[in-house]
Amino acid sequence: MTEKLPYELIESRDGFELRHYPRHVVAEVNIRGDFMQAGSAAFGPLVSYISGRNEGSQKIAMTAPVLQTSTDASTHVVSFVMPSDMKPGDVPNPTGGVVNTRVVEPTNMAAIRFGGGWNEERFTGFAEKLVSSVKAAGLETVGEVQFARFDPPWKPGFLKHNEVLVEVNL
Repeated sequence: MTEKLPYELIESRDGFELRHYPRHVVAEVNIRGDFMQAGSAAFGPLVSYISGRNEGSQKIAMTAPVLQTSTDASTHVVSFVMPSDMKPGDVPNPTGGVVNTRVVEPTNMAAIRFGGGWNEERFTGFAEKLVSSVKAAGLETVGEVQFARFDPPWKPGFLKHNEVLVEVNL
């Protein structure tokens, strides 16, 4: 079974959950281009990295979710979360200059889960719903919305698990 990024449920609110995520490490790729193509464009370099294209040729288990953040309409960051037992000092340095690793400090996030297939329109709709619900609850968002894909593209849409997340100040 694929390891998932752990979190602690703080509270279920009307329309979203508040979660606390522990410190973790991500491997990420910056992609310029279309939202829907960003995941595919980043997947190759990220899979190469976890398959051993790194200093030390270390193989790293695949985890879920694959995260995507859009910093503008044509710039996206796609991230793989490193396994929870990998501390920052254990994560091998990438080779090739495309993949970067980064420590994500503990954070509080608001999240909405949804099933089915995904596309930019669906993610954007759920993102707008999440941000609106968070603000209506009197909370402040921090940074950009993250889109989380938990399943491979070939899994039937009706079985897929997706989420939209945004950092919040509590």
